[in-house]
This record gives sequence, structure tokens and C-alpha cells, in this order.
Amino acid sequence: MFGKLMNGYFYGKSGKGDFTPDDLPKNRWELFWAMLRVRFSALTRLNLMTLVAFLPYLLVILINVMNLLSSWSNAISYQDALLNGTEITDEMFTPAIVEVYNKYTVDGVFELGRYSRELTQACLWSVVLFLIPAILITGPVEAGIAYVCRNWARDEHAFIWSDFKDAVKDNWKQALGISAITSVFPAIMYVCYHFYGEMAQRSVIFMVPQMLVMLLGFVWWLGLVFFYPLMVSYKMTFGQLVKNGLMLGVGRLPQTLGFRLVCLVPVAICALLILFTGVGMYAILAISAYYIICGIALSRFIFASFTNSVFDRFINSKIEGVRINRGLSEETDDDEDEEPSEQTNE
Repeated sequence: MFGKLMNGYFYGKSGKGDFTPDDLPKNRWELFWAMLRVRFSALTRLNLMTLVAFLPYLLVILINVMNLLSSWSNAISYQDALLNGTEITDEMFTPAIVEVYNKYTVDGVFELGRYSRELTQACLWSVVLFLIPAILITGPVEAGIAYVCRNWARDEHAFIWSDFKDAVKDNWKQALGISAITSVFPAIMYVCYHFYGEMAQRSVIFMVPQMLVMLLGFVWWLGLVFFYPLMVSYKMTFGQLVKNGLMLGVGRLPQTLGFRLVCLVPVAICALLILFTGVGMYAILAISAYYIICGIALSRFIFASFTNSVFDRFINSKIEGVRINRGLSEETDDDEDEEPSEQTNE
């Protein structure tokens, strides 16, 4: 019975006609869902295989979010105790915590807003510092995932381990360069935002560099969608890689931002559950399980499906002899003019 089931899964049912090119997906949307159905189990294996590189990143976020929520909850309980005239005992709050809370208590009123604001700033500073090494180590792994997902997204074969390993070996230097810049960006943005924010209280002109730093970080965040797929698909210098990635991110701004936001939907749902329901801890466990099981690889697969279409339209169609629209039933040429990119590495 099991053998028949496996034969049916891999080879189809007997008596059915042979697979023909006309059975291929007609557009990118159909191709994405067809490949997702076929490769979902492989994506979970790829996710679990590469999880060790992303585990520090996930732990930094998770630990700081839980500490922040716990501190907020304790502060609200302390404020309620003061408002109700409840005697503060060591069983309710430790002397060290009470000493901290006393700094935010004026005339018997606990300033929850000021405490929450400063607590959030402290947690954010802790996050951006610890994210530097956590993000740095993910670069080569991102390159390996980008190569495997690129092939799967356009209905081509890729071995999970051997092709992943080859992509890491061939691109680790550029990948580390991208992850090194990415790792320090949150800290730079945090410092510049608060520094220029304080200066803006004296002169509004300092809002200009403050917004420029935020804009630069936003553009880099968009470019990250393209950096690793470009890296594993074309031969180019590091400067050309960064330039092309940023140009594609800005040039396809609405689509790139849309795909970025789609991949953040699980995080948004988790945040809403934490803020407006009493199932915050369960939401954190659910989002953690999602990223441990498939979330990382799935988001890269979504990005690969998008970047494959962009590369076909603006790069591959301008390079003689390069096949476009792989995995689709018909090949169509796009007539829009764009600068041709460097020699392909496919």
C-alpha cells in the first residue's frame, strides 16, 4: 500500500496522459503556488538545516521582547497597587525593583509613560547591539538559501545540502560583506535617530539628517531582497552588487515593499495578539514555532519568486542566450528598457 502511494505521488496515476509543456503554469502566480506545493516539505528541511545560523538572531529578539512584556506587566501591577493604596510587600515586588520604580514615582503617582518609554529605549539599544554578531554570521547561509530557493522557485532542481554548500563556498566573502553592513545598520540608525532628535529640539534643521538616516536604512532594507539572489546569479564586484541591489529595490519600490510586508504578516498578527488580547505568551510561542519550522526559508522562497521575475524582465532579457521565464509554459519578452547587468553566473 505504501509503495503504491509513493508511486502515485512521484509518477501520477496510471491511465493519465503524459505531462506536456502546456500543463506548465501560465503566469508567475500559478508558478509560485505550484512550486510551493511541491517544495514546501523541502523548505521546512532547508529551514531546519540552516536554523543554527539564525538562532542567535531569533533569541535576541525573543528574549528582549519577553523581558519587555514582563517589565511592562510588573510596572502596570505596581501602578495599580499605588492607585488602590495596596501595601507594597517583598512578596509582590523585590526591593531592587521597588527601588527602580521609586525613581519614576512623583507625589505617590507612578509615571508609567516615562518608565515605559525609557524601558523601550533600553531594550532597543540592547537589541541593536546584540544583533551585530547575530546578523553578521547569517550572510553566507543567506547566500546558500538564496541559490536553492532561486532554483526551486523557477521549477529547477537543487540539492538541499550540496548545492547549498557550493553556493556558500562560492559567495561567502560577498555575503559576509552584505551581512556586516546589515548588522551595524540598526545600531547606526538608533544612535543617529536619538542624536539628531535631541539636536532637533534646538533647531528643526537637524530633522533633515535624522530623516536621511532613516531613509538610507529603509532603502538598504529594500535592497536586501535583491542582494543575495544577485550574488548567486551573476558575476559582479561587491560595489556593483550593492549598486544593482539598491537600484532594483528603489526601482521596484511598490512591489518590493509589498513583498516585504507580506513576509511580515505573521509578525504583525503576533503583535496585534500581544497588544489587544490576553494570549500574548501563546502568540510568542506560535511565531517562534513558525520561524523555527519554515518561516525563514518560506520568506526567502517568496523573495526568490519575486526576484526571478525582476531579473527576467530587466536583466536576463538583455543578455543574449540566457533563457527567461523558466518554469512557465510560454516565454515572453519584456520591452521595457533597463541597463543590462553584468555577465550571468548561471
